Amino acid sequence: MKKEMDLSLYLVTDRSLTLGRSLDEVVEAAVKGGVTVVQLREKNCSTKEFLEQAIRLKACLKPYGVPLIINDRLDIALACDAEGLHIGQNDMPYETARRILGSDKIIGLSVESMQDIVEANELDVDYIGISPVFDTTTKQDTAKAFGLEGLHEAVKLSKHPAVGIGGINLTNATDIMKAGADGICVVSALMSAKDVYAATVELKAALNRNR
Repeated sequence: MKKEMDLSLYLVTDRSLTLGRSLDEVVEAAVKGGVTVVQLREKNCSTKEFLEQAIRLKACLKPYGVPLIINDRLDIALACDAEGLHIGQNDMPYETARRILGSDKIIGLSVESMQDIVEANELDVDYIGISPVFDTTTKQDTAKAFGLEGLHEAVKLSKHPAVGIGGINLTNATDIMKAGADGICVVSALMSAKDVYAATVELKAALNRNR
């Protein structure tokens, strides 16, 4: 059975932003600081390397009770027995992913428009990622930014828990929560922090003040 997810501080990895540090080191520091979900996102490595990284991260996260979500790659999620999978609009269809993964795994879905949210409401996904809230340089292939007003409307429209992603950092994180989101997804705000633990603690404290 899936347990209730704490989506409040959701980290999406990007090894190109770690300032030369190992992904394992950065992720563990972030989890110690208060990250509640970790999504492993790898677009530029071999399947073997992706799987090895996933297995290491799963072992790292287990003592903290933090779920590991694999981006896009259903085969990797199965092979490392990750807690879940995150898919986008152009990835494997939800129904297929659910049939293969089973009912006890988490599946998240990226939505890039109000129409995407309407369609997501017909699916039994566990959460949606509203993308992007703000313009971001982390991903180049994103749709038009929702903005805070758009995010507020999107959250109201969705029947699923929702997190905002895209251009989110300490300066605007609380605005995301005030707009009604269940959490924030961050990438560079933590991956590129000089002191990952301290940056995570500060971000977590800001979120807690507005929950």
